[in-house]
Amino acid sequence: MKKKILIAFIVLVCLAATGVALLFGINAYVKNVGANSIITPEEATKLKNVDCVLVLGCGVKADGTPSDMLSDRIKRGIELYKQGAAPKIMMSGDHGTKTYDEVNTMKQIAVDAGIPSSDVFMDHAGFSTYESMYRARDVFAADKIIIVTQEYHLPRALYIAKQLGIEAYGVTSDYGNTYGGQSLRENREILARCKDFVKVILKPKPTYLGEVIPVSGDGNLTND
Repeated sequence: MKKKILIAFIVLVCLAATGVALLFGINAYVKNVGANSIITPEEATKLKNVDCVLVLGCGVKADGTPSDMLSDRIKRGIELYKQGAAPKIMMSGDHGTKTYDEVNTMKQIAVDAGIPSSDVFMDHAGFSTYESMYRARDVFAADKIIIVTQEYHLPRALYIAKQLGIEAYGVTSDYGNTYGGQSLRENREILARCKDFVKVILKPKPTYLGEVIPVSGDGNLTND
C-alpha cells in the first residue's frame, strides 16, 4: 500500500512539474515572439500604409475619468496620430453596459486634444485583448496597425494580432509612471498569455461582430 501511495505521489509531482514547465514555456514563447515587434515612437512614424493606431482600453473610474494606465495609453495614441504614424486612431475597450464606458471617455480625450472626431473610431465591444484584435480585423478591416498599451501587456497583444493575420507593431505607453497592483498584473499576464496561446489556435468568434465599418472611413459611424 505504501509503495502504491509513493508511486501515485511521484506521478502527481511529475504531472505538476510538467504542467508548470508547459505554462512557463508557453508564456516565454508568446512574450518573446510578441516582443520582436515592439518599436519606438520614432520608428512607428516611419512605417508606411498603417491603417490605424489601436489604443487598448482599461479601467475607467466611477466619475468617467480614465485610470492612470488608460490615461497613458490615450496620451501615447494621440502622440502617434499627431506625429503622422497613422491617419486614424481606434479606441477599443469595454462598453458592455450603459453605466460602464471606456471608449467614449477615450474618444472624448482625443477629440479634446484636437483630433477630428471623424478620425477617431470606437470599438465598443473590445472586451478582451483577443476580441479587440479579432474585431480590428473583421469589423474594422484593419490589416496593418500600431498597438498601444503598457509594456507588460504589449507582447501578448502583438502575438494575438499576428496569429490572426494582422501586420502589427507595438509602441509602449509607459512614461516611467508607477501603477498600483502591477505585480498582480504581471502574474496574471502569465496565465493570460497561455490562455490566448490556445485561443489563437481555436480562433473562437468574439462576443459580437456585426457589420463592417472600415477604419479607412468615418469614425463618427461608431458614435452612439
